[in-house]
Amino acid sequence: MSVTTEAPRRHLSNRVIAVIAAILLIVVLIAVVSALTGGKVTSGGRGVVLPTSKLVGHHVQSFKLAGLSGGEIHAPWTQGHASVLIFFASWCTPCQGEMPKVAAYIRAHSPSPVDVVGVDANDERSAAQAFVKKDGVTFPVAFDANGTVTSGVFGFQELPESVFVNAKGVVVKVYFGAIPERVLASGIKMLKS
Repeated sequence: MSVTTEAPRRHLSNRVIAVIAAILLIVVLIAVVSALTGGKVTSGGRGVVLPTSKLVGHHVQSFKLAGLSGGEIHAPWTQGHASVLIFFASWCTPCQGEMPKVAAYIRAHSPSPVDVVGVDANDERSAAQAFVKKDGVTFPVAFDANGTVTSGVFGFQELPESVFVNAKGVVVKVYFGAIPERVLASGIKMLKS
């Protein structure tokens, strides 16, 4: 009788060991892939594994783009201003949900010691203008018609993205996807201190 009860315990132990080994293997593989691609694996607070941008901790190139409403938009850090760059497009579904919230937050917390600049990428000017008007965007928006800055300088292939840059032009944070208000608020607070 003791032989019958011992065998299932050993079998169960082997299963537990196999599951633990599989989990460890997955964690090691994620870490290796992350190291090889230059990213870091961090927790997104919900158990989600997210990449950290290679831009973080590095000085970012300045840029000059046409303003969506005319004039030119220069990278704010070239004048010593900390800034948040919100990359979006009118055709981008997540951007359509994000922009009204971002615009409302910025209007409610204006003026701010941190410059907020939108960068509309790979879009038609008329569609972009209608989009920002509909969403009540009051901050300046640069028009990156061909994605020269979005893809070339920042390396973004998808939208939306948000970049937090200190007054010296060093990227301190990048948020991939539609930015929640709490993340926008904490990023602006981080730049102010």
